[in-house]
Amino acid sequence: MSASRPVFYVSDGTGITAETIGHSLLTQFSGTDFTTHRIAFVDSTERAGEAAERIRAAGEAHGVRPIVVNSCVDPELSRLIAGSGALMLDVFEPFIAPLEQELGQSRLARVGQAHGMVDFDSYHRRIDAINFALTHDDGMSINYDDADLILVAVSRAGKTPTCVYLALHHGVSAANYPLTEEDLEHDRLPPRLRAHRGKLFGLTIDPVRLQQIRQERRPNSGYAKLETCKREVAAAEAMFRAERIPVLSTTHTSIEEIASKVMSTLGIQRGMF
Repeated sequence: MSASRPVFYVSDGTGITAETIGHSLLTQFSGTDFTTHRIAFVDSTERAGEAAERIRAAGEAHGVRPIVVNSCVDPELSRLIAGSGALMLDVFEPFIAPLEQELGQSRLARVGQAHGMVDFDSYHRRIDAINFALTHDDGMSINYDDADLILVAVSRAGKTPTCVYLALHHGVSAANYPLTEEDLEHDRLPPRLRAHRGKLFGLTIDPVRLQQIRQERRPNSGYAKLETCKREVAAAEAMFRAERIPVLSTTHTSIEEIASKVMSTLGIQRGMF
């Protein structure tokens, strides 16, 4: 039997809300090993029953009670999922009663109700931001005039996933610039970045962790040698210090935390989609 605790993010939609909240909760319990799964679009009794059976089977396989972070709005679907025997953590339940009392009306627990509240301007801004992040990934496009921010770091330090997260969840147009060997020979910013100093944020990483990541990408290469990683990280950090660029280590920091810190530091005010 596995000692890890199975966790399921269950939703009648994409499951992003349940997963985001659930992840924030689980990070408070670093002494437990979690195995997480997302079950999205549980919008019928049939799918709820299938989800319950999958959750129940995982509990038997692991020999421990599963945890479910649930964002299904239909109480009947939630009841069926609870039949799995899992610990149910309902995302909405703690807030419904106080809101009903304050607003003087009962909620309408209908699947898909949230889609009627879509802000299409925000939606299109998010799509544009995602396209921007992909176009400006790893220095592919160096026109940064329309960028809200530019992440700067050595290769494989977490730039791309952070940019995509910022675009997807906040509609932020985030570009990233990979520091090359040539860039790292100096403690000055690369010329193409100097005009955008106010948009820059540096990411760093523990060289041992960087070596592990690069080893998976290019096994036994000079690029993945620990000595290379140590040299590049040290040079990048020296550049950030010399140029007074704000910097954050991604080694033990979640993408959500990185994104929040970057936006706060650069004064970018955007809600979460």
